[in-house]
Amino acid sequence: MPEALDLPVVAVAFGRMLRAAGVPVTPGRCARFAEALALLAPLDRSRVYWAGRATFASSRESAEAYDRVFAGVFGGLLDPAESRGERAAPPPARAGDPGAVAPLPGAREAPSSAPGRLRGSPGASAAGAEAASAEAVLAAASAREVLSARSFDELEEEELAAVRRLMLRLRVATPERRVRRSRGARHGRRLDLRRTIRRSLRTGGDPVRQARRTRRTRRRRLVVICDVSGSMEPYARAFLQLAESAVRGAGAEAFVFSTRLTRVTRALRTGSQAEALCRAAESAPDWSGGTRLAAALAEFLDRYGRRGMARGAVVAIVSDGWESGDPAAVGREMERMRRLAWRIVWVNPRAAAPDFAPLAGGMAAALPHCDVLLSGHSLDALDAVVDAIAAARIE
Repeated sequence: MPEALDLPVVAVAFGRMLRAAGVPVTPGRCARFAEALALLAPLDRSRVYWAGRATFASSRESAEAYDRVFAGVFGGLLDPAESRGERAAPPPARAGDPGAVAPLPGAREAPSSAPGRLRGSPGASAAGAEAASAEAVLAAASAREVLSARSFDELEEEELAAVRRLMLRLRVATPERRVRRSRGARHGRRLDLRRTIRRSLRTGGDPVRQARRTRRTRRRRLVVICDVSGSMEPYARAFLQLAESAVRGAGAEAFVFSTRLTRVTRALRTGSQAEALCRAAESAPDWSGGTRLAAALAEFLDRYGRRGMARGAVVAIVSDGWESGDPAAVGREMERMRRLAWRIVWVNPRAAAPDFAPLAGGMAAALPHCDVLLSGHSLDALDAVVDAIAAARIE
């Protein structure tokens, strides 16, 4: 690669053209594309295409826009879209065409048989097999990135199943708290008088060695209350997976509600993941029904919360805030919850919209009593939810 080629400048200029064409380009993606170009040797059109495709194209629409821009920028070379056999692939721009941009300095033109070798045609060389393997790795990485960023309501059933497998990496944990009981510790803050006197008997009553104690710590209880009403149907199964991870990993208590509250902790705790999710869904007879948010919160507080389940716990409520009854009742129940819970995390997938405002009656009434409001609409957004649940210091 010629030394005169400034890779960051090339990556930024190409990213600006993609952004003008409607591709969601960020500075981070431009930096990754520049790093990928530095690793390509030799620099040819096919390798540059797939490096940019894996970096910039995060959806089918952006991939089509990326193909058009790439064909216009790197004109005069073979169009890599033809190697994928796409009928709707844009025609490759040539160096003499109006508006075509000169190819990269030092780039070598891909031979016409390159696509056949990449696709594993007869006579494929070792270099072609290596390129095909690299292409498969890039495609897999791009698919994982796309699924992580896409909203749950946009996913097909197969894609949602893949997201559930990716969600296995989530590790839900609550912050620690100090309890009243103590344990022996070499550098504890409190003097263990009983053990110190007992040890002093070995030295004639002189307490030469002092025993000390420190307070024990225990993780706070986690309670997940998930809305499975009709308005939350596109997100309900994904959030039920989050509840399953919390039950198995953090010993959480899980509830679902639509028109009434259902405890699904036992259903999510045993068996395989698929069986647990099916049992939990079947145990809620009001799945995809109406929304009685205030009644569900009141039932939880009356039957479980005041008995100790919510006392000092981290409560995660997953709901869009719709309420079929009086929104003021949601505010009253959330005020009761606020007095019991240590931290309230509200997850509303509608909050991901750019023009979101908490105008729904239940959401507006509950928001003043919440510690944090998050969207959790995608796999990446769930990382922020997990961090909010665990974000705390020992008291």
